[in-house]
Parts: sequence; C-alpha cells; structure tokens
Amino acid sequence: MRAVVFEQYAQPAEVRNVPDPVPAPHGVVVRVEATGLCRSDWHGWMGHDPGITLPHIPGHELAGVVAEVGADVRNWRPGDRVTVPFVCACGSCASCAAGDQQVCERQTQPGFTHRGSFAEFVALDHADVNLIAVSEELSSVTAASLGCRFATAFRAVTAQARVAPGEWVAVHGCGGVGLSAVMIAAAAGARVVAVDLSPAALDLARKCGAAECVDASRTTDTAAAVRELTGGGAHVSLDALGSAETCAASVGSLRRRGRHVQVGLLPQAVPVPMDRVVALELAVLGSHGMAAHAYPPMLDLVRAGVLRPDLLTTATLPLDAAPAALAAMGAAPGSGVTVFLPGT
Repeated sequence: MRAVVFEQYAQPAEVRNVPDPVPAPHGVVVRVEATGLCRSDWHGWMGHDPGITLPHIPGHELAGVVAEVGADVRNWRPGDRVTVPFVCACGSCASCAAGDQQVCERQTQPGFTHRGSFAEFVALDHADVNLIAVSEELSSVTAASLGCRFATAFRAVTAQARVAPGEWVAVHGCGGVGLSAVMIAAAAGARVVAVDLSPAALDLARKCGAAECVDASRTTDTAAAVRELTGGGAHVSLDALGSAETCAASVGSLRRRGRHVQVGLLPQAVPVPMDRVVALELAVLGSHGMAAHAYPPMLDLVRAGVLRPDLLTTATLPLDAAPAALAAMGAAPGSGVTVFLPGT
C-alpha cells in the first residue's frame, strides 16, 4: 500500500510503498477513504510523543470501510463504513469499566502507538469497543474529522466545561478543534469570543457562531480583551491550540469561579498562573477525546443539522500533499480542516 512515512523526527516525510497491515484477533483493517491533518500529527512528527517508534506512519482522524476482520471480532463485517476515536480503548481496564474509555489505561492510538491512517489501509485495535458506524448520508470527509478534533471539542464543551445557555465562552486558537468548539458552544446557547492571530481564522469563527473576536496579532493582552468584552471574564475558556501563551491567556480570561479547559496538547510543562486559580476559585480541567459509546448525541445533532462539521473542511488533498502540509503546520497551524484522500 501507499503511505506517508518519516524515518527521523522533524525531517521530511515521503510517500512510499509499504506492506499492508494485518488485523489483530480483536481488531480490523480499514481501507482509508479520508484522513484529517491535526496539530497532534505535527507534535508526533516533531518527536514530542515518546510512544512513537521510527519509521512511522502518522494519522489518527479517519473514516473508511472495513476490509479485514480479526477472528475474535463479533460486531463488524467487511464492507461496513466506520470511523473511530483517536483513543482506541482496551475495553477491560478499570477506566473502561467505568465508561471512561477516553483515558483507557491500555489505550492504543493510530498514528502514535502504531502506524496510522496517512495510508491506504490502517489497522485498528479492539474493534467491538471502538468502531462507530458511519451512516450513508455522512460523507467520509466529514466523518474523518469527528474522531479527534470535533469529538474532543464536543466533550470538552458539553461534558467537561458543562457550558450552559447564556454563558460566555472564550476559545483561544481557531484551528480545527477551536472552530469545532466555537460551533458547539454557540449551538449550546453560549456567547463565544474567538481569539486567534489569523484574520481568516476569525472570519471562520464568526461563521461558526462567534459573537466577538479578538485579533491576537493586534492585541498585546488577549486575556484583558476577553474580560472587557465579556463584562468581567468568560465563564468558560478553552486553550484549543496548546502553548504557554494560550494556556496562560485562557486562565487569565476567566471571571471568578470560571472553568479553564486544556484541549490543545502542550509539548512540555508550562507555567499556569495558579495564584489566580486559587484567588478566583477557578477550575482547571483537561479533555482527552471522547469514547465511542458517547458519540450518539453528537451524531444526532450532526444529522439534525444543528452541528455542521462539514463546514469546517477547507481543503481536500491527495495523499502526496501530506508530507509538505505536515511540515508546514508548525509555522502556520492554519484554520479549518485539511483532509487527505489516500485513494487519490
């Protein structure tokens, strides 16, 4: 099969022919129809994830068709259209038993713990726990965006932050996950302030429902700008990018007893203004994907047209374009969603 491979961190990847994967007894092999580019892929390519073994195939946001099924799989057959969370849970640890598969103690992640979906085929573990059926009316391009950025944003906004109608929500970083959070928070009845360096990203944020925007390229103190726009601070603030600056700005944006949710990955430890956390009794939360069993409410809103993840896809490209796009993400995280089509 054709796949994107890198042999050294932060060095150019290339598209080459590699052996097809085979399913584990509990797993499947999926023929990839669409796979999204995420900032997490860039972190992996840069060497920020110690679980990656070189040479490596990145990619963890995917949709496709089941091609092969392991001997122990009961619920899936070749030809089924599927997507999957980026966290593939084991289904048997204490966290899984509690329904918290997104923090499974023995999780595997395509594109990180094993070879990923920037390829014509990808192997996925524990299929009966992790696969999600994709209905015919949902395109593979849209379904591919659900497994990481959209589902992560959905759980961050609805389950972790518990956003309520009328609350102010600040979103720092309007890439794929940030725009998803803007859309989901606005659909929940919140008033959203979008913060980004890119005017194009802020334009997209407005289209996704942002009531106010802060141009970080022209504002020296984005936290103060959010506090002014919201009359004292946001009830909820999300760092959807993952940097020392955006994390601190997110915490600084909050009003008393506000909730900060860290969604963007931080490649290293960063200082958090804990004096403010204590003085204002702020809550500091993380959000790490969403379990497969939690997808139905989100999919219901997508089917009803309340949520439109399809509007976030700004580019569909052939697999040959992936190496350059992956390398460029560090300098320009970009706005919207880029999806690769391995069959082209």
